[in-house]
This record gives sequence, structure tokens and C-alpha cells, in this order.
Amino acid sequence: MGKICCVTGHRPKGFPWDYGDTDCIPHQKYLEKMALCIRQAVCAEGAEWFIAGGALGSDTDFAETVLRLRDGAFGHIRLEVAVPCPNQDLKWNARDKVRYRAILDRADLVTTVSDRYTRFCMQKRNAYMVDKADILFAFWNNTISEGGTWNTIQYAERKGKRVEMIVLNDFL
Repeated sequence: MGKICCVTGHRPKGFPWDYGDTDCIPHQKYLEKMALCIRQAVCAEGAEWFIAGGALGSDTDFAETVLRLRDGAFGHIRLEVAVPCPNQDLKWNARDKVRYRAILDRADLVTTVSDRYTRFCMQKRNAYMVDKADILFAFWNNTISEGGTWNTIQYAERKGKRVEMIVLNDFL
């Protein structure tokens, strides 16, 4: 099997632009960069397996981008969604639940990391992804040095994993 890549990144409120405005130039540049990262990982690194955590924001965008590429020129790549707990989408709005479930339905593998919600199930999910991956793509706003994205970056660095930092503020 080729290399494994995973993603960490902000949820919608952590973006330096209105995440809901998917037509704005920064959002389009961000999605283009995400697709480029995946294509380069496949072509230059031999990556075949991609893991997303299923959270709203970067995780969801990454999963949809992998699926789009898998349906096109990169039919051999695979998507795993690492779910922190069975009811991750419990408090999400209906639109986000539909989007999330569509990703789960199309994923090659769905791994549920904890059998129920706990204070640490998100961290456990992030550690699972990093431990399995060779490369972490980190879509970070370059300002928040706490929380899940930052902790995942720090964990990957401690584990000696390659971290590809993509700074969201660079798209403004």
C-alpha cells in the first residue's frame, strides 16, 4: 500500500473568512490548494489512503475532495473517515447532517474510534489518524495555538510525522 495522509483543520468558525460563503475567493483558493495537496501526494508520494475526521470544516472539505478525485482521475485512492463517536453529528443542523452522511455512505472505510462520546474522543480520533498516517495536512489559521487542530499538529510533530502546513490566512 502507498502512503497514508490525514487532515486536521479548523471548523467553520476558525476560518479567517465567512466559511459559509463558499463562492468567495479565499474559500475557492483554499479548496483548490486542498485538491492540489491531495493530487501531489498521489503523484509525487504514492499516497493511496486518505483519512478525514468527519468534523465540519476542513475534515468535511477534505473528504469531499478525496471523493471527487477518486471519482475522477484517481480511481485507485481510498477514503477512510475516522469518527470520534457514533453520534458526532447529534447537534448539527439538517444540511450538515445530510452532507456528513453522504460522505460516510461513499467512504471506503468508516472507523468509529470510541463507542460513545467522552471528553477525549476527539483527541483519540486525532491520535488514531496521525498514528496511522505518514503525512498530516494541517489547514491552520496561523493564530489559534490551542484546541484540536493545534494539538493534532503538535502530536504529529512529537511522533515525527511529516506535517504539511497550509496557512488559511495566506488565501486572504
